[in-house]
Amino acid sequence: MDLGIKGKRGLVCAASKGLGRGCAMALAEAGVDLVINARGAEALEATAADLRKFGVKVTAVAADITTDAGRDKVLAAAGVVDILVTNAGGPPPGVWSDWTREDFIKALDANMLTPIALMKALLPGMIDRGWGRVINITSQSVKAPIAQLGLSNAARTGLTGYVAGTARQVAPFGVTINNLLPGIHATDRADALDKAVVAQKGISIEAARTEREATIPARRYGTPAEFGAACAFLCSQHSGFIVGQNILLDGGATNATL
Repeated sequence: MDLGIKGKRGLVCAASKGLGRGCAMALAEAGVDLVINARGAEALEATAADLRKFGVKVTAVAADITTDAGRDKVLAAAGVVDILVTNAGGPPPGVWSDWTREDFIKALDANMLTPIALMKALLPGMIDRGWGRVINITSQSVKAPIAQLGLSNAARTGLTGYVAGTARQVAPFGVTINNLLPGIHATDRADALDKAVVAQKGISIEAARTEREATIPARRYGTPAEFGAACAFLCSQHSGFIVGQNILLDGGATNATL
C-alpha cells in the first residue's frame, strides 16, 4: 500500500533503538525525510546510516529531549515538521512506597510534559499547512495499569487525558493525534523488565521470558518492525478519520473488551 507520505518531514524521538527505531525505519521506507533524536550519538548515527539506505534525507540530533535545551536543539534542527512521533524510555519499575515526589517529577517530565511541549511547538505549523500527524508511544498500562510500573501508569495516563481533548480541537484542520500502546516488545525495555524478574525470583533470563510469553495470547514478544508498520499507517494519508484513539499493540495481553 502506498501510504501517500513520500516527501513529508518527520521527527521521531528516541529513534536509535527499539520501538522508536522501528517507527523511523517504517517511515523512511514510506519515503519520509526524517529528523531523529536520542541521547546516545553513536547508536543514533548508526540508525541514521541505515535509514538513508531508503533514499531519504536524515538529520540526527543527539540531545536529551526531556530538557528545555535538548528540545530547543532538536526543534531548531527539525524546522518544518509534518509528522511527530513522541517516545521516551519508561521510568524504572518499583514499589508504590518507594517512589518520591522527585521520582514522579522525572516520570512526568519524560513521559507527559515532553510530548506536550513538542506538540505545542509543532501543532501550530501543522494547522497552518492543513495537514499533520502526531503519534505518541505510550503503554498498554494506560488501559490496564501494571502495579510495578506506577510511575509510568501515572505519567502516560496524564498524557492520554491531554491528547483526548487536544486531538479533537486540531482535527478540523487536518491534523490527527493518536496514541500507540505497546505491550511487551523485543527491546531494551523488555530486557530491563525481564532482568528485574530475574533478580526478584532468582530464575534465568530465559525462564523469565518464557514466563512472560505465557501471559500473552500471541505467545511471543512483539517486534519493532511490526510496531513501526502500525505507526507508519497512522501517519499515512489513509488515517485521517482516526482521531484521539489509543491503539493496543500487545499480542492480546490486555484482557479487555473495549
